Amino acid sequence: MNFNSSNIIALLGPTNTGKTYVAIEKMLEFDSGIFGLPLRLLAREVYDKCVNKVGIEKVALITGEEKIIPSTACYFICTVESMPKDKKVDFVAIDEIQMCADKERGHIFTERLLELRGEKQTMFLGSQVMAKIIEELVDNVKFEKKERYSKLGYSGIKKISRLDRKVAIIAFSIEEVYAIAELVRRQKGGAAVIMGSLSPKTRNSQVGLYQSGDVDYLIATDAIGMGLNMDINEIYFSSLKKFDGKKTRRLNLIEMSQIAGRAGRYKNDGGFGTTGDCETLNSDEIEKIEKHDLPDTKTIYWRNSNLNFENPEKLISSLELKPKQKNLLRTNDSLDESVLRFFLKKGTNNIIYHKNLEILWECCQIPDFEKKAYGQHINVVDKVFQFLTTRKKRIPSTFMKEQLKGLEKDHGNVDLLSHRLSNVRTWSYVANKKNWVENSDYWVQLTKGIEDKLSDKLHDELTKSFIDKKISILSRSLKQDLVMNTEINDMNKIHIDGQLIGELKGLKFLIEITSRTLDTDIKSMKKAARKGVEKELVNRVNEILKYGNIEIDHESRIIWKNNSIARLKKGNDYLNPGIEIIADDTLDEESKSKLYMFLNKWLTNYINEVLGDLIKLTNHKINNQYLRGLIFQLYENNGVIKRSDVSKIVKLIPPDERKKLWGMGVKIGRYHIYLPKMLKPKAVNFRVSLWKIYHNLSEKNKIPKSGLNFLIGNNLEKNFLLLCGFEKFNEFFVRIDILEKLFLKIIENTKNGKFKINSEMMNLLGCSKENFYKLMSYMNYKKDKLADTYVFRGEKKKRGKIIRFDKKENPFNKLLSLNIK
Repeated sequence: MNFNSSNIIALLGPTNTGKTYVAIEKMLEFDSGIFGLPLRLLAREVYDKCVNKVGIEKVALITGEEKIIPSTACYFICTVESMPKDKKVDFVAIDEIQMCADKERGHIFTERLLELRGEKQTMFLGSQVMAKIIEELVDNVKFEKKERYSKLGYSGIKKISRLDRKVAIIAFSIEEVYAIAELVRRQKGGAAVIMGSLSPKTRNSQVGLYQSGDVDYLIATDAIGMGLNMDINEIYFSSLKKFDGKKTRRLNLIEMSQIAGRAGRYKNDGGFGTTGDCETLNSDEIEKIEKHDLPDTKTIYWRNSNLNFENPEKLISSLELKPKQKNLLRTNDSLDESVLRFFLKKGTNNIIYHKNLEILWECCQIPDFEKKAYGQHINVVDKVFQFLTTRKKRIPSTFMKEQLKGLEKDHGNVDLLSHRLSNVRTWSYVANKKNWVENSDYWVQLTKGIEDKLSDKLHDELTKSFIDKKISILSRSLKQDLVMNTEINDMNKIHIDGQLIGELKGLKFLIEITSRTLDTDIKSMKKAARKGVEKELVNRVNEILKYGNIEIDHESRIIWKNNSIARLKKGNDYLNPGIEIIADDTLDEESKSKLYMFLNKWLTNYINEVLGDLIKLTNHKINNQYLRGLIFQLYENNGVIKRSDVSKIVKLIPPDERKKLWGMGVKIGRYHIYLPKMLKPKAVNFRVSLWKIYHNLSEKNKIPKSGLNFLIGNNLEKNFLLLCGFEKFNEFFVRIDILEKLFLKIIENTKNGKFKINSEMMNLLGCSKENFYKLMSYMNYKKDKLADTYVFRGEKKKRGKIIRFDKKENPFNKLLSLNIK
C-alpha cells in the first residue's frame, strides 16, 4: 500500500504536551482504530476514556492479562505486544515510540513502527529524540512538534524534611522506595508508593491516594516516567544510578528528562532536583532538561519477526538474522529467545520440541512477572507447552486449579502479596491466550477476581505501612502516661484508642506489624497493650481449666479454639512426652502453672484413650519369661515388630501362654506381630508423632495418608514405614494387616499347592495388576505355567506327607499347627 505524507504522522514532544489526548480524539474521528500503549495500566486508562466517549459496545481492551472484546467493537486499545497484526482498521497509533530504544522490549516497538499501519492514518507518539531515526526508517512521515504547556525548572538540592507538598521522590530499588517511604511517614505523616512491580489496580489505587490529597508525597521508581499523569509540583531524585538488569549505571539524559518531565501538569509549572545522598546534576544536564534539548536516538532495537519454523536450526537462524539498516541493532539476550534456546538444547533428542516449534515459541513468550526465579519460569513454560502438545491440546482445569491453589489468600506482608500477584498474573496471561485452557472464560474471570482481591489487599498493606497513625498515638500516650482504652473484639483483634495494635492467638499476643515496622515500634506497642491483654489472658486460662475443649493436631501441638497453646516435646520415653506452654510473657506464673498441671493430666488421659493397647502392654502381669520378652520388644518398637526378628522367642512360648496374646490385643501374623488397633489412622498418627519427637526424626519422614494400603518408592525409609504399619518388598510397601488378609486369601484359594490371582486379592491392596504380579515374585511365590497361577510356597512336608491347605479347612488352625516361620 502506498502512503502519502498525510498517512503517517509523528507527533513528538516532551511530557505534558497532550499528545495522547490528541491521538484519542483523532482515532475517534475514524470508523475504526488500534491504539498501542506501553503499559496495561495506560491501556486501561485510554480504554475508559474511549468508552466514556463512544460507548462500551464500540471499544475493546486487549492486553496479555485482560481482554474485553465486544462483537461490535471497532476501536481496539492494546498494549503494544497485544496489538492485532492482521486486523485492518482506518487508524493506528503507537504511544511512547521512544521505547524502540529499550533493550528488553524495543524490538516489539520497532516492529510496530516499521510494519503496522492504518488504512487511512498512522500516528507515532513520543519523545522528540525519535524524529531523526523515524525519518531515516519510514518514508513520507509528517512531523508535528508539540510544545510543553508549562515550564520545567531546576529546584536545587533539598533534605526530605524540607520538601514541600505535592512532591515525588524517585528511587531505583524496592528497598530504597520502602526506606524513603518509611522516613517520609515518620517526618511527614505518610506517602503513596508507585513501583513497576505493582499490579495495575494497586498502582491506580496508590495514585488515587495521592491525587485525593490523603497524602502529599509520592515515592516511586522510574515507572512514574511513563504515562502517569498526576498533580506533581516537583520531582526529586534520591539517586541518579539504577541497575538495568546487567550492571549499575548512571541515568542517561533522556531518562532523567522523561522522569523530571512528570512535574507540572497542564499549565502549572514544575520543578526537579535532588535529595538525600544523591549526586548533583551538572549545569549542562540541568540546562538541557529545562530546555528539552536532548540527543537524538541513533539506534533502536530490532529482531526479525518473519521466523522460519521448519526446524530448530532454521528457527534460530531466522532469529539471529541481522538487520540491513545500520541504525537497527539486533536484540540480544531477550527472555523469550533465551528460554527457546534452553528448550532446544534440552530437547536435542526429544522430537516433541522439534515438531511443535510454533507452539514452543509462543509458550516462550509467557511473561516472567516474578523476575526472580529463572528456573521456576522455565518450569511454567515447559508445563504449558507439554499440555498444548498433548492429544487434547488444552491446559486442563485440574492443572489451573492446582496452580491457583492458595494464591487467593490475602494475608501476609507486601512482599508476600506481591509474590502471589506475580503468580496470578502469569496464569491470567495463560488463561487469556486463545484456545490454551479448558473452560477459559471461567479461568479468565477467576484470575481477574483473584488479582483484583490481592491488588486491593496490597494497596491496604502499602497504606498501612506508610500511612500509619498508631505509632504516633502510642508514643503520645506513653510519654504523657495516659490511660488508654484497650478493646479486644470477637475476632481477637486488639485496638488501643481506636488503632489496631495486634491480635490474641490462643494465649499469644501477636503484634500487627508491616514489612517496615521497626523494633522500637514493636516495643512501644507491646508496652502500651500489656495491661489490657494481661487480664484477658488470665480469663482465657480459666476458661480452658473449666471447659477444656482442646485437642492435638498433626504437628503435636495442643489446640484451643484453632490456636496452639502448648506443644509436645521429648520426655522420659516416647509415650511420656513433655509439655511446653505457648503463652505470652504477660501471662503470670501462677496461671502458667495451673495450665501446665491441667494439660499434663489431660494428655495422660488422651494417650491412654488413643494408645490404650500399647500402654497396657506394660501393665499385664506375665510369668512366662519368653512371653514377657516378646511383650517388651513389642512395646519398645511402638507396637509393630517383624516376626522373623523374634521367631526364636515365639517358638519358646507355650501354646497356653500364646493364647494370652489375643486378650492383650496382640496379633501374631504370618509376617508381623502387632497391635491391630494401633494401625487405625488416629493411633498411627499419634504414636508415630510421639516417636518422632522422642527420637528427633526429621520432618522428611511423612506418615502415609489414611486409606493407603500400597506405596511405591525407592527412597522411602523402611524402618520408619514399619512403625507406620507398612512392610517393604523391594520398591513396594504393603500395610501389614492387609498383608495378613492377602495371605489368608491365598490360603483360601490354594488347591493342590497352587493358587490363582483374583480381583479380590488385588482390590485388597489397591494396586495395578502389573505391580501385584511383581509383588508376588518379591514374596518368592513361583509363577506356574497356567495363566495368573502361582505355586503356594506355604506347603510343608510332615512325616513324608505334603500338607496342603484346603478352602474348607480353617486357615488359622492350620497356621497354628504348622507353626509357620
